[in-house]
Amino acid sequence: MSAEPAAHAVVQRNGAGIALRVAAMACMAVLAALVKGCAERGAPVLEIVFFRNAFAFVPVLLYVWRTAGFGVLKTRRLGGHAMRATVGLVGMVCGFTAVSMLPLTESTALSFASPLFMTALSALILKEVVGPHRWGAVVVGFIGVLIMVRPDPAHMANLGAAFGLAGALGAAGAMITIREISRTEPGPTIVFYFTLAAMLFGLASLPFGGWKIPDLTTLAMLIATGLVGGTGQLLLTEALRRAPVAVVAPFDYTQLVWACLIGYLFWDEIPRAATVSGALVVAASGVYILFRETRRIRAAAAK
Repeated sequence: MSAEPAAHAVVQRNGAGIALRVAAMACMAVLAALVKGCAERGAPVLEIVFFRNAFAFVPVLLYVWRTAGFGVLKTRRLGGHAMRATVGLVGMVCGFTAVSMLPLTESTALSFASPLFMTALSALILKEVVGPHRWGAVVVGFIGVLIMVRPDPAHMANLGAAFGLAGALGAAGAMITIREISRTEPGPTIVFYFTLAAMLFGLASLPFGGWKIPDLTTLAMLIATGLVGGTGQLLLTEALRRAPVAVVAPFDYTQLVWACLIGYLFWDEIPRAATVSGALVVAASGVYILFRETRRIRAAAAK
């Protein structure tokens, strides 16, 4: 293949990866809106967790069947999957709680703190070398977080922000555990066991009065959380199959655009200036961290 067709093929793959990533972020924004809507209609968070994962099996198992095959679900690392599931569930429950308590745009913006936490955790837990540039970006990013969660007289908003940051921390911890077990476990296996564990965790709350019988509209919304969430996961996976992380990851921040649009259309939400300003600072620091990480990996590979 000559240089020009090869370059054209790379551009096409990158374009497809970006399109898939943007579609995935749209799914995640719709998922957050569905979670918020279900919570407002009286569905408890753990009930939402169950439906989000039980019906995610529909797209997830179809994807496994059409790609790797069900043999990929065999594992000898149940302990690793249990750790990933535990950390991920903390992030999911806290994130869903934040969505139920905060405006959609604000809860989405707070979730952008996850790459900052992940950089810090990679240094503390994985003992990875984090240089001064990335530490500086982490500090700037947390300044952005402080701009978003500046003192507010409404106690609910402060509590919701705390859950939002806890959700971002849980998501970062989940990514750290995924990075560790992915050395031996393929992506579909990790997704399957987390989805299974989260579904069982949500179901376990049923005997303790943690559920409310939904009406038909709420039931449809609960089912949709699983279908949309599972589809979003698969789109994220496919985006990374088509294009490098450095190309597609910056488009994660398009989720805020979708969240602003959905929040305005369905809840008449107007984002606070502090939320937008802080989110832009956090997004800029996240993109810079990604840039430095990509340079580090390329430099290591060139040696």
